[in-house]
Order: sequence, then C-alpha cells, then structure tokens
Amino acid sequence: MRNKLPLIICLISGLIMFLQYFSKHPVSRAVYSSILDWWQIIFAFTLLVGAAAFVKVSLKGLQKKGEGKYKAIALAGVVVMPILAIIGGNKLGSPFLWVFENIQAPMQSTVFSLLAFFVASAAYRGFRARTIPAAILLISALFVLLGRIPISEYFSEWFTRIMFWIQDYPSMAARRAILIGIGLGSLTTAMRVILGIERTYMRGE
Repeated sequence: MRNKLPLIICLISGLIMFLQYFSKHPVSRAVYSSILDWWQIIFAFTLLVGAAAFVKVSLKGLQKKGEGKYKAIALAGVVVMPILAIIGGNKLGSPFLWVFENIQAPMQSTVFSLLAFFVASAAYRGFRARTIPAAILLISALFVLLGRIPISEYFSEWFTRIMFWIQDYPSMAARRAILIGIGLGSLTTAMRVILGIERTYMRGE
C-alpha cells in the first residue's frame, strides 16, 4: 500500500488534468481551478527545497579556500534579502528594492554580458566552413547579422529581406521541429508517470 497509494494519486491527478481539456462543464472548470491553487502551493514548497539545497551546497563550499568567501556572500544574500522584504516590504524606496536594483540587477547584467563572450567563442568554433552544412550555417548567420545592423540599410535592403526570409522559413521550420520533439518527449514522459511505468520520483537518495 505504501507504493500503490502514490501511484493511485498520480494516476487520478493525471487523468483529471488530461480530461479537463475536453470538457467545458462548470464542475470541470472548478476542479481545474482548485488544482491550480494546489499547484501554486507545491511550487512554493519547491522553492523552499531549492533554497535549502542551495544553503546546503554553500555550507559545504565554505570549507574550500578559493570558494569560501563567495559562498559566504551568497549565504548572506539568502538571509538578508528575505529579512529586508519582511521588514520594509518591496515598495518603491524600500531597502529590499534598493538592494535589488543596485546590487542584484547589476550582477545579473554582468553575468549575462559575460555570456556574450562564450556565445562568440562557440559561434567561432561552430561557424568554421569545413563542411557544406557548416558553410550554409555560416552564410545564413552572416546575412542575419548584417540584416540586424541598421547601417546595412544604407547599402542594400536585400540584407533585411534575406534576414527575415531566413527567420520566417528555415529557422522557423527548425524551431517547430524542435518544439514538436519536445512535445512528444513531454507527452511520453507524462504517460509513463501517469501509468506508473516511471517511478523514479518515489525513490530516495
């Protein structure tokens, strides 16, 4: 019974969420709305689990010489930010919002700006025209880059037209194929979980 009860709950919940898409009955809508409320509660608890895991990993990192000070700063942020939010709220001019706008937001911008160098490095390695597909990718990327530059309109408007054609047809076709694959994979995984074939969520460490 210890293993069957979670499987029964998972099966019933999965079937309810699946069947409600084919029904417009008020009871079905009410059940769906109540499940969404529970979903938000579960999501809040997952944030707590994530925060606890982050604290656990950071505490272990305090013992390392190179990472100790950074882990200490991260732990201080985890502790200070909720305290500031509870004391002063998140209104305009509050300490929490000041820390968010003057410390956290600049750090996020710094991290994303550093990612540009990694993207440029990966693009340099990927755009080497050693094969025909790589050459096509390189030419397409050059047209997209030139089409995004405002000064290219002064030379020729064909750069912009070719850029939009690449984005609307070849690029969109590849994106749709990827999304279809993701959808089929998600459907397969959901069916395995609902039917009790996939039971990894029932096991501990």
